[in-house]
Amino acid sequence: MVTCLNDTLFPDTGKAVVTLLRRLGVDVGFPAAQTCCGQPMVNTGYFDEAVPLVRNHLDAFAGYDAVIAPSGSCAGSVRHQHGLVAERSGDPGLVRAVGDAPPVYELSEYLIDVLGTVDVGAYFPHRVTYHPTCHSLRMLGVGDRPTRLLGAVRGLTLLDLPGAAECCGFGGTFAVKNAETSIAMGNDKARHVRETGAEVLVAGDNSCLMHVGGLLSRQRSGLRVMHLAEVLAQTEPVISDAGRAADRRSVGSAGVTA
Repeated sequence: MVTCLNDTLFPDTGKAVVTLLRRLGVDVGFPAAQTCCGQPMVNTGYFDEAVPLVRNHLDAFAGYDAVIAPSGSCAGSVRHQHGLVAERSGDPGLVRAVGDAPPVYELSEYLIDVLGTVDVGAYFPHRVTYHPTCHSLRMLGVGDRPTRLLGAVRGLTLLDLPGAAECCGFGGTFAVKNAETSIAMGNDKARHVRETGAEVLVAGDNSCLMHVGGLLSRQRSGLRVMHLAEVLAQTEPVISDAGRAADRRSVGSAGVTA
C-alpha cells in the first residue's frame, strides 16, 4: 500500500519498500486499484464519504496475506478508522468484511514482528537522527522498532533526537487550519534536529518529513530527510577485484599529480 502522498510526491519510497521486501524474500504485489485510505475524510468528520474508499481498499487488497504501508498514519487509519466507518455505515456486511480483511502493518512492524528481521542487510555510512511520527508512536505503538532497524544498519551512526516524541506540527489539515501553530511546532522540531549534528533526518512518514524538511531547507541547514524505507533499502556497493585495482591506481595517480 503505497499511500496517496508517496504515490503522488515520493514514489522513490514506494520503490524502496519493494526493493527491500524482495531482497528479504517477500513476494510483493501492487494492486493498481488502490486509492486513498480515507483518512482525510474521517479526520474531518465526513464518515459517509469515506465508505466508498473503505470498500475500494477491501476490494483492492482482497486475497493478500498482509498489507504493508510505509506510513504509520495510513496504516493506523486502516487498522483503527475503517472499523469505525463500517459501523457508522450501518452495513453489517461491510463490518464483517473489515474484520476479515488482511492485516495491515507499518513497515517496521512487518520487518520485525512478521519476518523476525532486524538486520536487513543495509549499509548507510551517515549520521542519522530519527523522528517517531505521532500515529506510528501513539496509534500503532511501534515503539523502538524503527530505531532497532536503524541500529543494525552498517556504517550508520544513530543520534538521539531531543524532544523526539513531540509532534512535528504537520497533522494533515491541521497545518492548513492552524498554520502559525504548525510552523512554530515544526521550527521546534527542526531546531532539535539541527542540535543533533546529524546529516540525515529519518522518519516513517513522508508527510512529517515534508513538513520538517521544508523548514530545514528554508533554514539552509544542509540536512537531508529520508524515509526509513529508503535507508533500509541501501546496500554496500559491490566492487570487483578489477575495480579495486583500478581504484588503487586512480588514487596513486592522483597522489603523484598532486
